[in-house]
Amino acid sequence: MIKIYFAGSISGGRADVALYKELIDYLKNYGKVLTEFIGDTELSAAGEDKLSDEEIHNRDIEWLFEADILVAEVSTPSLGVGYEIGRAFEKGKKILCLYRHQEGKRLSAMIAGNNTIFTARYHDLKEAKTIINRFLRK
Repeated sequence: MIKIYFAGSISGGRADVALYKELIDYLKNYGKVLTEFIGDTELSAAGEDKLSDEEIHNRDIEWLFEADILVAEVSTPSLGVGYEIGRAFEKGKKILCLYRHQEGKRLSAMIAGNNTIFTARYHDLKEAKTIINRFLRK
């Protein structure tokens, strides 16, 4: 069973939390999602209040390094998600970045320009699931 690290915005905004939950539930068909809490609707942009910033960082990096792959939903800009992508890249992890098409917005060249990161733009959940299938079957 593969271990999947799912990344999505917390502090940058929780507008996509319902989408994160759907993606996480779908990813569970393929393996263990180490970061299921990203899809928790009770988690606000303030993040977790029972752990210090250092504890959150160290726990999440441990999970990231344990994971076989990183799947990141990057439509909402997030410094934390960008950091996680960079660290996963340094470790040679397989990375999928999902980016929802939005008029007038584009994905950062630091992600889109890295040809070792599989980046895919999608329009709806069904299309995102198709992309995940393609990525995980490689």
